[in-house]
Amino acid sequence: MATIADAGLTFTTSAHPAPTSAQTRSDVLANPGFGTNFTDHMVTIEWTEGRGWHDAVIGPRQPIALDPAASVLHYAQEIFEGLKAYKQADGAIALFRPEANAARFNLSAQRLAMPELPEALFVEAIERLVALDRDWIPEGEGSSLYLRPFMIATEAFLGVRPAKQYKFIVIASPAGNYFKSGAPAVSIWVSDYTRAAPGGTGAAKCGGNYAASLVPQAEAIARGHDQVVFLDAAEHKWIEELGGMNLYFVFEDGTLLTPALTGTILPGITRDSLLALAREEGLNVEEGRYSLDQWREDAASGKLVETFACGTAAVVTPVGRVAGRDGEFTIGTGGPGQLTGKLKSRLVAIQRGEAPDSHGWIRKIG
Repeated sequence: MATIADAGLTFTTSAHPAPTSAQTRSDVLANPGFGTNFTDHMVTIEWTEGRGWHDAVIGPRQPIALDPAASVLHYAQEIFEGLKAYKQADGAIALFRPEANAARFNLSAQRLAMPELPEALFVEAIERLVALDRDWIPEGEGSSLYLRPFMIATEAFLGVRPAKQYKFIVIASPAGNYFKSGAPAVSIWVSDYTRAAPGGTGAAKCGGNYAASLVPQAEAIARGHDQVVFLDAAEHKWIEELGGMNLYFVFEDGTLLTPALTGTILPGITRDSLLALAREEGLNVEEGRYSLDQWREDAASGKLVETFACGTAAVVTPVGRVAGRDGEFTIGTGGPGQLTGKLKSRLVAIQRGEAPDSHGWIRKIG
């Protein structure tokens, strides 16, 4: 769907009438959890057919008023992104590759017949919210301000067609570590369900993909595992991704393999960043297919020495054990691997401003 951008669009700021007290905010930041506490403000921008983007507002975080016939409630025109703001070593606030999130957001919009948001406007909305709510950024190890930009169809109608009205919103949540178990590596369950099929929406970051993953994820947790891994839809043989993270496989000969982006896998920004860092380490980096049977065989023989998952929320997470209806197997020692730790340390150091950013990934705010 074509974008009609208003070149003169400016933001209006509305003060929060009752902002969170400093003491309450301090208590939240001491133990932020993940996705359960939110900052005082939000961004909203409206889109209307024939008018384009308009009414950009930064105001108090509050409920959204929707007509019961709003298209998002019936036909699921909804997309979102996830990125983080960090407190760096020099005291500055920084975003990590927000332009990449903006580009992926628009790819998702294209797939769901939604209006594209100018990338500069996407980034500006996030920067303005972070600047206003910067006191909500926690400072502990593994902590950050998680940012959730999303867009929903708000037109009230019950016909099956793209909506003519949309709302873009950004909210923010102080976040600690994603996995709370404290285990050195996660355990994953091989699902019988399919996450995405060729020609579907697997490469788009839309809510429907995650809704479909909830039953298999619950099954994994009920069986004592942290996450679920999905196989391809056609042969139910090839590894694709976890419920919300991409996968990497490390071999004893120094090869690093990750499933190729074929349209059924989300093109993760953390995934892409690790590809660049791994190549700098001189590793033989491959994007291709890897079967469940081969995964099991390579783990048993010792050819495969590490597996890790990656994503914005969990960053880099070692995978120690894999289980399914055909049994289970352990990867390496069942704990964190050397390369997994090294790549994570390099990535986090760049995000935190503790190492040079030779890729231009960091965007500072103030």
